[in-house]
Amino acid sequence: MKTFVAAAAAAVTALTVTVPLPAPGDRRPDTYVVSRDPGVRPEGIAVTPTGTMYVTSVSDGAVYRGHVRDRELRPFLPAGTDGRTRAAGVHLDRQGRIFIAGWDTGALFVHAPDGTLLARRAAAGAALNDLAITDDAVYVTDSAGGGLWRAELADGRVGDLVPWLPAAAFPAAPGFLNGIVVTDGGRIALVADQGSGEPGSERLWRVDLVARSATVVNVAGGQLGADGLLLDGDRLYAVVNFPDGAGGWSFAVNLALLDADRRTARVVRQSGTAGLAQSPTTIARDADRLLWVNSQLNAAAPAPPFTVTVVPGLC
Repeated sequence: MKTFVAAAAAAVTALTVTVPLPAPGDRRPDTYVVSRDPGVRPEGIAVTPTGTMYVTSVSDGAVYRGHVRDRELRPFLPAGTDGRTRAAGVHLDRQGRIFIAGWDTGALFVHAPDGTLLARRAAAGAALNDLAITDDAVYVTDSAGGGLWRAELADGRVGDLVPWLPAAAFPAAPGFLNGIVVTDGGRIALVADQGSGEPGSERLWRVDLVARSATVVNVAGGQLGADGLLLDGDRLYAVVNFPDGAGGWSFAVNLALLDADRRTARVVRQSGTAGLAQSPTTIARDADRLLWVNSQLNAAAPAPPFTVTVVPGLC
């Protein structure tokens, strides 16, 4: 989540990607209505393998739930529940527990599938943005402090959030840490840095979660200093924004191929674009397609309905 981040537009080439097909006769909408209420501004999204969709609100902390076959989502966790007043990233673990990054509260919320609060873990002074879950921990980006937090997952319990990689551990001061994905059996994280707003300040960091060190990924063909990230094998999808050539901004998903060691990335394709009024933030896969959240964070006058739509021209 960030507004007005500068980024260079990229020339990209076509790539054929093999993805799973939906079940025969499966009809899914291209647009989902998260809410018809004013001021919701959705931000994070998660879609389970069975098609359940969760979307957070960065305006009031509400969480909405629905299914990919149904056009309308419904309130799941009401605004302000458990002190959660602004919610960003959302992901589920293998147990079906729902992990939510509390943007302004500096807290990680963990809920059972029925909505029961299981844990609330505080990170003092943090603006928790996005998260990634491994077999033994959850890692959360801090857009205010510029570092990573970690909570241990063991014996069905969620440990305290502890500083894991401070801003000082990065070779250059992070501008605005955002999306995060984990790879290599949970040993390596890729962390998007949207930068300071100056052209070229956006980066993609490779974080060794064991050694607790960070290096810059060498990116060619475009940029990956993104909002939301999605990793699918060696393919990394990143929601980026960039000048539209007419004094405004456009949003798209850049698709990059990673090397085996996750030290280099090459942007090979770009989706269709969305404008400033929609300002998509995060993405999730639903079988053979990608979905992104139309946050309206940069819209001059955000207006309902607030939606999730299929990413154009990319799967």
